[in-house]
Amino acid sequence: MRYGISSKALGLLIVLGLGALPGQPSVAQEPLNINAYQLTFEESFDSLDVSAWGEKSSRWIAHTPWNGDFGDARFTDPAPGFPFTTDQGILKIEARKEADGTWRSGLLSSVNPKGEGFSQQFGYFEARMKLPPGKGVWPAFWLIGLDRSKYTAEIDVLEYYGRAPYEFSMGFHIWRQSQGGQNTTGGHWQTVQDGILNSEYHTYGVDIQADKTSFYFDRQFIWSFDTPKEFHMPFYPLVNLALGSGWPIDETPNPSILLVDYIHVYQRKPTDAAN
Repeated sequence: MRYGISSKALGLLIVLGLGALPGQPSVAQEPLNINAYQLTFEESFDSLDVSAWGEKSSRWIAHTPWNGDFGDARFTDPAPGFPFTTDQGILKIEARKEADGTWRSGLLSSVNPKGEGFSQQFGYFEARMKLPPGKGVWPAFWLIGLDRSKYTAEIDVLEYYGRAPYEFSMGFHIWRQSQGGQNTTGGHWQTVQDGILNSEYHTYGVDIQADKTSFYFDRQFIWSFDTPKEFHMPFYPLVNLALGSGWPIDETPNPSILLVDYIHVYQRKPTDAAN
């Protein structure tokens, strides 16, 4: 998807489970107990501290730290009114087709190209968002491992394809191919009531622990897998509104808007404190 594999092919890998670490299907499990966690990163978007590449020591940058754009919209440096605006604690990321036919949109990363910014080893990462409707939209909330020297570790907490408003995907990747190894990938598709992701805010979260990584939708357990050793490192959050993912964008609404209420990160409290 973002590291040398098309999204259509990746979707097939996820559906078929090819190259994946063993994942656990949805089973009865308690909802997430947020009281067992303490808040370590709070972004409520009352305002937005962002610069293109962190030149202002900003909390967010507007590109992937490795300068790897993807999809059919160009991620754009922040400017007054576009592609990011905030209003009453809601971040709006806008994708817009310009007069020359070029689509532009926005991405936020909490780490800059020097590796500076917020990242955390283990813990619960969560975003509350309302997703844009329409074919061709491709919003995502995802995490990248801080050390990319030997491989790239990626966790996709949410990926949504507007052509299918009744489902979203979650997954993980260990991208080794650029260093001569074999990639590992796996994931899960979650079916929901048609249209609720566009009409309501929902939370999308992942709890990374040393032994197990578990995904949650509205803090209800969805899916998990055994945490690989490659995920024993700090991860940092990214959120974006991309377009395409291998699907046509000729019917994509112009503009399209992703609404983000917050991005929060938590660390598990010591057992005695949690009790």
